[in-house]
Amino acid sequence: MKLIRYGQPGAERPGLVDAQGTLRDLSMLLPDIGPAQLSPRTLSALGAIDARRLPAVYGTPRLGSPVGGVGKIVCVGLNYADHAKEAGMQPPAEPVLFMKAVTALSGPNDDVRIPPGATKTDWEVELGIVIGTRARHVSEADALAHVAGYVLANDVSERAWQLERGGQWDKGKSYDTFAPIGPWLVTADEVPDPHAIDLWLEVNGQRVQNGSTRNFIFGVPTVVSYISQFMSLEPGDLILTGTPAGVGLGQKPAPWFLRSGDVVRLGATGLGEQLQKYVGG
Repeated sequence: MKLIRYGQPGAERPGLVDAQGTLRDLSMLLPDIGPAQLSPRTLSALGAIDARRLPAVYGTPRLGSPVGGVGKIVCVGLNYADHAKEAGMQPPAEPVLFMKAVTALSGPNDDVRIPPGATKTDWEVELGIVIGTRARHVSEADALAHVAGYVLANDVSERAWQLERGGQWDKGKSYDTFAPIGPWLVTADEVPDPHAIDLWLEVNGQRVQNGSTRNFIFGVPTVVSYISQFMSLEPGDLILTGTPAGVGLGQKPAPWFLRSGDVVRLGATGLGEQLQKYVGG
């Protein structure tokens, strides 16, 4: 099942994409797609609905983040050996964790704003995990039972703030619009193996990232279990699982960063595509 939120920022309505690719409205059944709607019971009930009986949504409405009410975004750094190498770092012995502010969330096709004074704005295509039930001290064997589904994500980063301003990485990761999510949330039952997803990203039509979750250093069960040892994961929380090689910081012969007017397109197997224009502000 592909769940979606559409409409203007702050006024998104819940919907789903049916088997024919038609957007259907869910607002007569649900107030939103957020923490209260991500339990296995609710998702099972939604999956049993005949989507053809739901109202069709015509035109091309704006798409928001497919998950509302996100409590936190936890990110895993350096989770692909090839990306660690291009960043000049050793593959970690344990998952590297950092946070991304929820105010960074945006729709999959919204403009991304380059901060005033930014000089090294970068891209990162990633698989995102959406938590469906509370996870606290869960084992790897039980971890996937807490996952509601998966999303496509772009972990936009300002490298100068991340790496040259001291302290934690968060300050380079959390500017408004730096977390485009979607277009849809694909429920876990439709992703039989989250370690068999191809990821790609293009800048101005040039393919710069080609990767696969087959090459994770730490797979989804490990990541969910590991994070749950340090904090409770609540329904609606997002985990961004890291990016493969090909980010701007690692381009050869010299790093390549985004400028106003650049267009980024990205996608992942079964998770749809995003298209963003980068603008000043």
